[in-house]
Amino acid sequence: MKLSTRTSGWFIALAVLILRACCRIRLHDDPRPKLRAKSQTYVYSVLHSHQIAAVIDGEQGTGAMVSRSDDGELLVPCLLMCGIVPIRGSNRQHSGDKGGLAAIEALIEHVKGGAPGYLAVDGPRGPRNRVHKGIAVLSQRTGVAVINMVAVPVRRWIFTHAWDRFQIPKPFTTIHGYFSEPLFYREGEGVEQYRKRIETSLNDLEREHDPIEAGLTAAAALRRQESRCSACSKNEEIAISEPMVVANMGE
Repeated sequence: MKLSTRTSGWFIALAVLILRACCRIRLHDDPRPKLRAKSQTYVYSVLHSHQIAAVIDGEQGTGAMVSRSDDGELLVPCLLMCGIVPIRGSNRQHSGDKGGLAAIEALIEHVKGGAPGYLAVDGPRGPRNRVHKGIAVLSQRTGVAVINMVAVPVRRWIFTHAWDRFQIPKPFTTIHGYFSEPLFYREGEGVEQYRKRIETSLNDLEREHDPIEAGLTAAAALRRQESRCSACSKNEEIAISEPMVVANMGE
């Protein structure tokens, strides 16, 4: 780990503590009191871009899955200072499963003990709003509820060139946290079906409460799809024309 990354991580942690002290939090449709009354454990499903706002109001003892990338390393001091337990994955450059399976297993053990879990479900590299299957596997194997949450600061900085349009609340702003109804694994349901239900619920929640950001994300996804289709069409044209050239040369 680079010294600069470690130092930057502690500066970020200090900044988050300052934001925690000066920002106001407003929660909407929070299902947690009812879940706690039933002794029902839950796991937070959050977009990668919303991590700072989510951590500002983080619940102590929550286990958060964090990659071993530089981005993940930057967040560790912040999580520790907010009372959140980092559970590490690994960098993409390492083993075949990139350490994700080991991290999910560790998070499963954490929530089995009754503590909440937390996943940035489209991280660490996206695409944005594409929920990965880890949270569905975790809920399926443990019976925990999945709570989708979107954090919408009234005033914020947005890193427009980042893949996730990463957001940081501005000091003294109000952060609105919007929750979905809890989702549970259905008997006989496939992991992919469950993953899609979680993804649909989370994206619907963002479209309802942060429509501009959701619209920009959808437009960017459409541009990527059109670019891929254009590239595929060009490759098909080349593949069709090449045999004709060979035939002409053989005449």
